[in-house]
Amino acid sequence: MASSTVGGAMKARLILSPAIICRQCLRTRPLTTCRIIFPAANFSTSRATYSKLESTTRRATKGTDIFSRVTTAFNWPARTANSAFRRLTTAPTIESAVASSKAKTATAEIKKSSFPETSERIVAFWLLGSAGLVFAIVVVGGLTRLTESGLSITEWKPVTGTLPPLNAADWEAEFSKYRSSPEFRLLNSSMTLDEYKFIYYMEWTHRLLGRVIGISFVLPAIYFVARRKVSSSMAMKLGGIALGIGFQGFIGWWMVKSGLQDDLFQQPGAHPRVSQYRLTAHLGAAFAVYAAMLYSGMSILRENKLLKDPQKAVEVLKKRSVRALLPLRIFVGLVSVLVFTTAMSGALVAGLDAGLIYNEFPTMAGGFAPPMTELFSPFYSREPPPHNDLIWRNLLENPSTVQFDHRMFAMTTFFTVLSLWGYGRRLNGKKVLTPEAKKGILGLVHLVSLQVVLGITTLLYLVPHTLASLHQANSLLLLSGCLVLGSRVWVPRALLKIAEKRVAMMGKRSGGAKKMENSGVAM
Repeated sequence: MASSTVGGAMKARLILSPAIICRQCLRTRPLTTCRIIFPAANFSTSRATYSKLESTTRRATKGTDIFSRVTTAFNWPARTANSAFRRLTTAPTIESAVASSKAKTATAEIKKSSFPETSERIVAFWLLGSAGLVFAIVVVGGLTRLTESGLSITEWKPVTGTLPPLNAADWEAEFSKYRSSPEFRLLNSSMTLDEYKFIYYMEWTHRLLGRVIGISFVLPAIYFVARRKVSSSMAMKLGGIALGIGFQGFIGWWMVKSGLQDDLFQQPGAHPRVSQYRLTAHLGAAFAVYAAMLYSGMSILRENKLLKDPQKAVEVLKKRSVRALLPLRIFVGLVSVLVFTTAMSGALVAGLDAGLIYNEFPTMAGGFAPPMTELFSPFYSREPPPHNDLIWRNLLENPSTVQFDHRMFAMTTFFTVLSLWGYGRRLNGKKVLTPEAKKGILGLVHLVSLQVVLGITTLLYLVPHTLASLHQANSLLLLSGCLVLGSRVWVPRALLKIAEKRVAMMGKRSGGAKKMENSGVAM
């Protein structure tokens, strides 16, 4: 009768072996799990045998927790091999346990230190709300400029200036500061305190909105980044937008300061106004911050929508990547640049009050353009003959030239959008233009047509506040239309890579599941 005692080393080899030999068919079969069936026999559980098993198992497992599972199963020395192996049948193999342990550790580290691949939808809604606040402050800033209220507050107090004057003494102190400004002495010397309160509240509202935007953006941005609710690229974008908001506040005061300097208004006929260069920089920064917020918010919504079905996302994005749509994508980028440039030339028109001359359309002084001697007058040059700065100073400081430039930019933008519409119809005939892109192009045509009508009527009626404010607001809507259309035709490479990666992972999982099923059937 064969001995029923099996040594600890033999048990360890059987437990740790990646394969087992069937004695009946003499074939090596893979040991996917520790479901090893032993004869019903009581094995020796001596201390010596346990020591051998312990040393052998520890060397094989290299410090993993497999040995603790083995000793727990045997519960030395009062258990038999049968009960021990019944417990071990529910345990995974050493290799799979080690891999699982490493995977859990890696997953924990990723969750703790890295950013997700995509941002959450709540971040998108917050960004779109912030963009709405920037839109509002641009409109209020335009009204502040139209009512000539921008120089009513002669100091910059980011914290203490949050509250307006609360009593008569405070109002008198603020009015006294304004009376010492060039604008009061040259233009508003007969202004009363009640009239001053109106322009003060206009500028105060504009600055208060700026503070609200700063706080409502920076604090949530810190929270979203700290809680890892945004991707790493979006975290960088949020940091850039936050810096842009802070820089915008600095540019605003830098602009106001340019209208408070006495030495700029010593010449006869000088008019107190802020620098048109600084005004353009102020508006340009606002447009850039608005565009970044709006497009980032739309991008997050698009990512979350498409990645619900990664396979479909890959198909949609690859359809956008077809060569036939490449000119369209370039076209949309060109229109966006033209819209922004036209808006900045409009800021120069506002800064120089150039809308108050040549109030006719489409002619200027009865012709297509004023005489060349007026467009490039030596009066605006600051250098002696041959006036090396003649051209660029007239382009940026001559009201006649600035208005002519704005007209040319506006007409170029208008006809470029019409050309985009015509090209879109051609692509639609080839069945390569998506319905969303088609609607975006049509919406852009409507917005640019409205903008041209508002611009012409504003000029003909000598810049009334309502029309001028609508003209500026619609320029921002026109830029929004360009960004919306861009989000429908441009191909986000990073999103495509994420979708392809998830599709590949899904394929591996389905293949692994089929392999496990096949191996189970074979066993």
